[in-house]
Amino acid sequence: MRGCTGTKRTRRAESRGSVRLVLASASPARLRVLLAAGFDPEVVVSGVPEDIGISSTESVVRQLAERKAEAVGSRCPDSLVLGCDTMLEIEGRARGKPKDEAEALEMWRSQSGRTGTLMTGHCLIDTSRDARRSAVVRTVIRFGRPDDEELRAYVASGEPLGTAGGFTIEGRGAPFIEGIEGDPGNVLGLSVPVFRSLLRELGLSVTDLWG
Repeated sequence: MRGCTGTKRTRRAESRGSVRLVLASASPARLRVLLAAGFDPEVVVSGVPEDIGISSTESVVRQLAERKAEAVGSRCPDSLVLGCDTMLEIEGRARGKPKDEAEALEMWRSQSGRTGTLMTGHCLIDTSRDARRSAVVRTVIRFGRPDDEELRAYVASGEPLGTAGGFTIEGRGAPFIEGIEGDPGNVLGLSVPVFRSLLRELGLSVTDLWG
């Protein structure tokens, strides 16, 4: 397993070439995005606390992505480690994952009918060279106006509790999102075009990582 503590390598990952991709995230959505794009990453959860005292949403998501990648990178030599962090910003106020159903309900009531910006920090580290690149991607979200009965049912499903801003565009929350402007993958927590750009900055191609 070449040094990643607590990692299980898939059969396909063991059979591919020397470029080894590690996703420093527990997010099922981020993993699905990478798998759908032809990658087969190992998953190692960073365990990095997500509460840091920085006022700028962009700075928060960038620094958390970097910290997650660094934490996992220290355990994964000769690897490409990708860390990400996502938050929603509405009128300058950052919104992460709601801590419980009451907060998710209040969050949705306050953002219904409004527009927000979802920001995802990406950090890619090549641990074999200690080289890294990072970027922040923005996607504009236009929220619909679900009624209170719909909101209560949505919150009771549990889906909003695991996502920044308490919503997703691929599940039960999809009917309540009227539109987006930007990369839809970013709303799921990972922009594949930006991942490609970070790879190119490190002298690699997405095709080097295809299974």
